[in-house]
Amino acid sequence: MAKTAAGTKSKNNPQLTPDKQQLLAMYRDMLLIRRFEEKAGQLYGMGLIGGFCHLYIGQEAVVTGIQHCLKEGDGVITSYRDHGHMIACGMDPKGVMAELTGREGGYSRGKGGSMHMFSTDKHFYGGHGIVGAQVPIGTGIAFAHKYKNTGNLSVVYFGDGSVNQGQIYEAFNMASLWKLPVIYVIENNEYAMGTSVKRSHASTELFRRGEGFGIPGRQVNGMDVMEVWRAAREAVEFVREGNGPILLEMKTYRYRGHSMSDPAKYRTKDEVTEYREQRDPITNLHAWMVGENMVSEAELEAIDKEAKAIAAEAAEFAKESPEPDAAELWTDVVREA
Repeated sequence: MAKTAAGTKSKNNPQLTPDKQQLLAMYRDMLLIRRFEEKAGQLYGMGLIGGFCHLYIGQEAVVTGIQHCLKEGDGVITSYRDHGHMIACGMDPKGVMAELTGREGGYSRGKGGSMHMFSTDKHFYGGHGIVGAQVPIGTGIAFAHKYKNTGNLSVVYFGDGSVNQGQIYEAFNMASLWKLPVIYVIENNEYAMGTSVKRSHASTELFRRGEGFGIPGRQVNGMDVMEVWRAAREAVEFVREGNGPILLEMKTYRYRGHSMSDPAKYRTKDEVTEYREQRDPITNLHAWMVGENMVSEAELEAIDKEAKAIAAEAAEFAKESPEPDAAELWTDVVREA
């Protein structure tokens, strides 16, 4: 059962279930993110991806469930663990993989790498390497939506490791004061870079961090895409009705280290195995849909085959795309007003 702070009750039925087509679409998106990230991990191991590379494996239900509740024009901004968010927003996996490998065909023409990609067409505003910096930026995007009366909202993702940053609370204050249309999403994967939430946070109920600013919060099982979807529907309804910001703490888990260079020795193998075998969002949705006779094993196998093919195609595109010309160093540096 999700924990809820005061003021977040919705008119929606909390047991509302997505229909078959919605469930299949979410299953497809989660599986594509998983297969893409597995392929990215392989390319990193081959030396084709340089610098940092933070994989989203295990956390797929969070961005997938939320994205399926948004509409065209809603903005999304996140931290450096961003590949899954890009794919959920509809960005081309080929362009994402090409950027990871620093190639000309990438979304930032090979200059941004894993942590810094953008797509104004998909209303995805990054990928940000500075811890917590995306929160005030995403709040500013929400301000722009309200100022221009677009009817859209901003979804701002950040991790448990950034929750103690002072700039986050400055953003909370302004968002609440001006009733900005923003959903703050804490992806609590329990370890930040490698320190347990229990060792680094005086209060581990992170969904309550907005209460001092009048921002209601809710803690959600981020390993269950249907629960994420339900919570996101309620949050979207709350924000679109002009009530101001809301905070969702998604309790999730990453299977890999903080980045590809992290051996993750700060947690036990048994803990990781328990999450993989008992709480995996993809495996559990697969089993539930088959158990409800909504879909056959063959249909789900076909989706997996398609996801693997898309990831493989993205990798080949990245390998074949040329490296950016040296002249690219001088582009996108200054924008003439």
